[in-house]
Amino acid sequence: MNHLKTFALMAALTALFVGLGYLIGGTTGMLIALAFAGGMNLFSYWNADKIVLRMYRAIPVDESHPEPLIRNYVADIVQMSADAGLPRPKIAIIPTEQPNAFATGRNPANAAVCATEGLLHALTREEIRGVMAHELAHVKNRDTLTMTVTATVAGAISALANFGLFFGGDRDRPGGMIGTIAMALLAPMAAALVQMAISRGREYEADRVGAEIAGDPQALASALQKIEGWSRRIHNPTAEHNPASAQLFIINPLSGQGADNLFSTHPATANRVRALMEMAGRMGGRRPTPAQTPAAAPRAGTGVPPTPRGPWG
Repeated sequence: MNHLKTFALMAALTALFVGLGYLIGGTTGMLIALAFAGGMNLFSYWNADKIVLRMYRAIPVDESHPEPLIRNYVADIVQMSADAGLPRPKIAIIPTEQPNAFATGRNPANAAVCATEGLLHALTREEIRGVMAHELAHVKNRDTLTMTVTATVAGAISALANFGLFFGGDRDRPGGMIGTIAMALLAPMAAALVQMAISRGREYEADRVGAEIAGDPQALASALQKIEGWSRRIHNPTAEHNPASAQLFIINPLSGQGADNLFSTHPATANRVRALMEMAGRMGGRRPTPAQTPAAAPRAGTGVPPTPRGPWG
């Protein structure tokens, strides 16, 4: 159902582009707008992993790391990648206290998965596995490609809208000048809403596939609740300065939202947890997973996880 919803929304976005292009720019205008948006997003698609990893000062890690916590983190990702039939991704740690994680890369062969140092110290090993399985699911589902195509069409719609505002429209076209300008104002909003709806759908699907990869929907559900709680109290300065990157994370690293809404790139955590618990019930309990690693206790009187030890600290 999530795949069907994504296809339907992308079809609606394409129809909006074609309709707006016909009314405002004609065939030539449509091609110019599509080429403009496509060029920008193609660059991002091929370089997103390098750009994002550099932006968040991600530190590569492997099995030789001196910290047992990091070695377990790497070992679990390597094992789950193999179980899911994926190439081994680049594995990194982000030096921030806010518990969170994301995946990037244009395809499974060029993927990178990252957890923040706060995540590794706030969750149990089972919960960390659940979170990283969700990120591997994004890689497996090629969600970077899906969202790049979506962003390209949405960007083309915005470009067409700018053409309409600058050139005003033609009285001979349906709606005349006023109708053209109205569409130029409303179409980008509609495109953004569809783009966000697609993003929410991909998160639900990554939850489902990630729970299958890790074999433990309950652990992922528990992790989502913990991450949301911490993200409301601990700022992520890099994400705050680069809000466009917020959609990469498993939980919105900016201000938390209380419900699914049209203007959110992430579904409400309560809705995601409910779906995962229903999935756990259908699976008939948990599949055996590695023993839990206790989470570090918060700093006394602060409610903030301790700053992890290691080369980034």
